[in-house]
Amino acid sequence: MGSPWSRMIFILPLLAFAPQVLADDWNQWLGPKRDGSTTEKVAPWKGETAPKECWRLEVGNGFAMPVIAQGRVFVHARGSDPAKEEEQVTAIDLATGKELWKDIYERPKFSSVLGTGPRAAPTVAGKKLFTIGINGVMSCYDIEQGKRLWQVDVYERFNATLPNFAVCCSPLVIGNRVILSVGGKGHSLVALHTETGETVWEMLDDEASTSSPILFTGGERLPGTSPDVVFMTPLRMIGVDPINGSVRWDHPMVFQQAGTSPTPLAFKNRVVASTQAHGAVAVHIKKDGDGQDDALAAQASWHVPEAKSYFSSGVVANNRLVLVTNVVEILPNTSLTYLDGETGKQLWKKSNVGYFHAGIMRLGDQKLLMLNDSGRLSLVELSDDGMKELASHQACGGTLVSPALSAGRLVVRDAKELVCWEFAK
Repeated sequence: MGSPWSRMIFILPLLAFAPQVLADDWNQWLGPKRDGSTTEKVAPWKGETAPKECWRLEVGNGFAMPVIAQGRVFVHARGSDPAKEEEQVTAIDLATGKELWKDIYERPKFSSVLGTGPRAAPTVAGKKLFTIGINGVMSCYDIEQGKRLWQVDVYERFNATLPNFAVCCSPLVIGNRVILSVGGKGHSLVALHTETGETVWEMLDDEASTSSPILFTGGERLPGTSPDVVFMTPLRMIGVDPINGSVRWDHPMVFQQAGTSPTPLAFKNRVVASTQAHGAVAVHIKKDGDGQDDALAAQASWHVPEAKSYFSSGVVANNRLVLVTNVVEILPNTSLTYLDGETGKQLWKKSNVGYFHAGIMRLGDQKLLMLNDSGRLSLVELSDDGMKELASHQACGGTLVSPALSAGRLVVRDAKELVCWEFAK
């Protein structure tokens, strides 16, 4: 490992994992902190103060969440020609809806009854945009000119088998590494160099899941180490070193063989995850109890088997956990489940907020914006006594894509269109 000082010199630039991101950018999956939160606020609307449509554009097939950074919207979609196996990345001016640039590239053939467009959200870090397509073609762009800086088919490079659900993991950029899940022997988790696309490290044998990684700064930490990158795999929740991919801790959490799982959620000194088979669990990271100075252990703080999530990710609001929980068999039903994050105690549960999905965003005043799978947008207020809807609006058609918010403008996506709405000042 080298001396602690040499390691710290390398760690410091890694901590600046989201450089040059404006406070109101929604530059990656689940926003600037990757936790579904923003400092922006939205006032309840009614009548003339309802959200105003700014622009509307046709967009290709896909479930990739649009992202917003530095006044631009970036959307990743299947190419418009159904006869060709292509994907396209488009930059759009947030203020006007004008297309700024577009790149179209070929991809391997892919078919699915659930659509054939990209599913992973792009990531903007500094002046670079990173995208990964439905079957693993990863690209890096200059965000201003749209120049493609590098491109690699990660499944071809690692000789890996594409999961049945295809690529859903949104890339996480930390320093000069772009980190993602590939899945399979020796390359479950990989890191590529942001400047070249070359492999920095590849680790572990777990299969891929639909979950995206987060950066976790809580819990006890060994001296001189960076924050953990936390992944969900079909076998466990795991914390790794972003520098070399080595495992720092893990917690068994076997769930669906299909690998469906929401993004983990940080709550104070815990990491919270929820799956259909396991329910919700909070894991506390601390130094190993056997006295080892160079080891960490993951210990479950609480477990709520009934709080089962499918693929929608939760948030922290009012110092509570808000999970999007699901019943997926017989009659699918999506609920908001409100938990005490310290104990796991369920304070309330609001059913029928969606069918399979609801994308939620915590605002600066702890209210939520919620876009369900019918395209209905709601502004809701939460307390320990329950949920109160303050306003609602039909924002788009049916969708499984979470929204993005920046500078008072909300961008939503359905099967046909990208729509921008502006909230009253």
